[in-house]
Amino acid sequence: MRPLVIAIIAAAVAPLALASQQDANSVSKAAHSAEQGASSATSGPRSGASPDSRALVASKIPGAKLEDVHATPIPGMFEIMRGTDAAYVSADGRYAIAGDLYDLRTNVDLTENQRREMRLKLLAAIPESQMVIFGAKSAPHTVTVFTDVDCAYCRKLHSQIADYNRLGIRVRYLFYPRTGPNTESWIKAEQVWCSSNRNDALTRAKLGETLHVKVCAHTPVAREYELGQEFGLEGTPAIILSNGDMLPGYVSPTDLAQELRSVDR
Repeated sequence: MRPLVIAIIAAAVAPLALASQQDANSVSKAAHSAEQGASSATSGPRSGASPDSRALVASKIPGAKLEDVHATPIPGMFEIMRGTDAAYVSADGRYAIAGDLYDLRTNVDLTENQRREMRLKLLAAIPESQMVIFGAKSAPHTVTVFTDVDCAYCRKLHSQIADYNRLGIRVRYLFYPRTGPNTESWIKAEQVWCSSNRNDALTRAKLGETLHVKVCAHTPVAREYELGQEFGLEGTPAIILSNGDMLPGYVSPTDLAQELRSVDR
């Protein structure tokens, strides 16, 4: 079960029966306000709603912030998003829905649209100086890949890095050691970062070579691992396209080039 859904369920365990009549009246007013705000929403989950109704919903969910809460096209229903994890909660905080929200008229996954935006926003906060990059900056296409030094399919992808570059694909690597902090894969990622030539070190590490490099201070591994968790990664490689789409798993150079042509046209 996703962390956000667990938090929402935990909040529901609170003894709501002890709420005062004043609180109940506030909920009723907020729900009415939410319905008025959301009824005019036609374009997706981030349509307008009153700050009071959003604040009320945020107060019902442990750790939720006002900016995490957004109105949806459904009157009285709000989207809560942490990282790319989304859930839907009624204005009174009583009901929750785990799953994606679709517009059946247009056959659009509104939740995935929000995830794309969030992925791009989160990636924009990571400077390229904190990445290991293969390919020219002038390349027609750029992808960002969460990688694990010891992941078999990550190694397969990297063994073809020249083919990706030849097809005009610039690859920006972020570290995501799947085994977590203080493990062998984590240390290898830090050793790559602390090498004088990171590109060469990453290639050698993915070939199984031992890097005789002392781990240095202030590597980006922990931050990038945290970012991968915000993305909800379940494995590596994970490829993020320029439009925010995420392709889980290995994709061959020719297939990725074809996908990028349709995205970037």
